[in-house]
Amino acid sequence: MNSLAEAQKKTEQRLDSLAAKVELLAEAQQKTEQRLNSLAEAQKKTEQRLDSLAAKVELLTEAQKKTEQRLNSLAEAQKKTEQRLDSLTEKLELLAEAQRSTEIQIKQLAKDQQETRRQLGGLAMTVGYTLENAAYKALPKLLEKDFGLKVDGRLKRGFVKDDRGQTIEVNILGHARKDGQLFFLIGEAKAQLSKNDIDRFLRKKLQRFKGRDETLFPILVTHMISSEDVEQYAKEKGVALYYSYDF
Repeated sequence: MNSLAEAQKKTEQRLDSLAAKVELLAEAQQKTEQRLNSLAEAQKKTEQRLDSLAAKVELLTEAQKKTEQRLNSLAEAQKKTEQRLDSLTEKLELLAEAQRSTEIQIKQLAKDQQETRRQLGGLAMTVGYTLENAAYKALPKLLEKDFGLKVDGRLKRGFVKDDRGQTIEVNILGHARKDGQLFFLIGEAKAQLSKNDIDRFLRKKLQRFKGRDETLFPILVTHMISSEDVEQYAKEKGVALYYSYDF
């Protein structure tokens, strides 16, 4: 009996020990489940964050794609702009070269024009001198026939002092007399005579000799007149007008 009681006691002790261990295991299992639940919740949050990040990455990828498309478009536009700039630069260089060529031609034209003016001036002087030379020979007879003036000596081109003592050149210069009255002959030759030429002659030449004792006798000779009223205008101004064909 004692032996059974002792065995029963040991059995109960072992059961108590097992019960304690089971209790500990149950406690550990409960903690494990809590940790698993916590890990599951963390995993869920992690997956949610991953989903959010994946969505953002997708948006960024799409934005990057659009950015690259815009960059490609800008690069193409830049390429076209550079091509246009190259074309414009080439055209500007051609224009600059043409401008330089034009400037050279203009300078040459200016020189040619200056030479033409010089030649025309020389030609005008030659024509003027030729007309004057013919007048020197023909006027004495014409003046005597038309106005009764007897020329003393010969007509000439020369320098004479005006009323102020200033020396000026006169194209047709001479002296004449009529009925004891002395005349101072002063004239010019114009290839084509206008009313302005008459006014200029009276103002710049004749007016400067108003103080002379001799009577002024203005004379103009020309190849032709610029308008039909020039001849009458000269007559009204008291100017003797002769044409080259009168010589």
